[in-house]
Amino acid sequence: MLSKLLGSRRRSRAPTATIPDGQRVYAIGDVHGCLDQLDRLLADIDRDDAARPPADTTIIVLGDLVDRGPHSAQVIARLRARAGGKPAMRFLMGNHEEVFLSALTGDAKALKFFCRIGGRETIMSYGLSADAYEQLDYAGLHDWMMAHVPLDDRVFLSSFEDMIVIGDYAFVHAGVRPGVPLAAQTTTDLRWIREPFLDFRGTLEKRIVHGHTIVPDIVVRPHRIGLDTGAYTGGALSAIGLYGDAMWELNA
Repeated sequence: MLSKLLGSRRRSRAPTATIPDGQRVYAIGDVHGCLDQLDRLLADIDRDDAARPPADTTIIVLGDLVDRGPHSAQVIARLRARAGGKPAMRFLMGNHEEVFLSALTGDAKALKFFCRIGGRETIMSYGLSADAYEQLDYAGLHDWMMAHVPLDDRVFLSSFEDMIVIGDYAFVHAGVRPGVPLAAQTTTDLRWIREPFLDFRGTLEKRIVHGHTIVPDIVVRPHRIGLDTGAYTGGALSAIGLYGDAMWELNA
């Protein structure tokens, strides 16, 4: 127990990267349709932000709002409603948003893949019953989606960014390819990479904050911070706060 506590204290002092003066950043891991956890975490972030010294605060959502959990449509609506308000919110394009948007264009291959990786739950969150889902073929599913997924949702998801750089941190969905400058990273790697990024132990251009790969607890290493703690599997929905050279954890 003592060693675990000391490890936690060391981890809280680990960051050497910094956020510019006067700014505070919160980053939220993969939501995957978990509305209740998102609402609790956003409330915790709002309370945490209000309790700290005034700052120009930004909340970054690391992507994968949709699929697998039960309330993807409601998650999109909640975050779309908060976008443009205070504190500022920015959103990264996850691989699940990429596939969802491709499926909506009528790409048959993307639609089949979407349904295999949790898209069934996303479609049902827009009001299609389980029985009706099973009765539709892929062409019918696409027609139903085009009739029931609001244009505002599609425009919102399409506006998501691939990378956000603030101070010594770069925020991406999945990771980066080691040895490649940030400016030259491909969207495929930013949204899909696991290896060789996860096992990399060297120095990167920025400290990378990412989701995409589920871990039991937030991973904090000198070159990267992993925030996907498996909300849709029963794990926490996790976030970190960054201010100056300090970092702290929040979860719901």
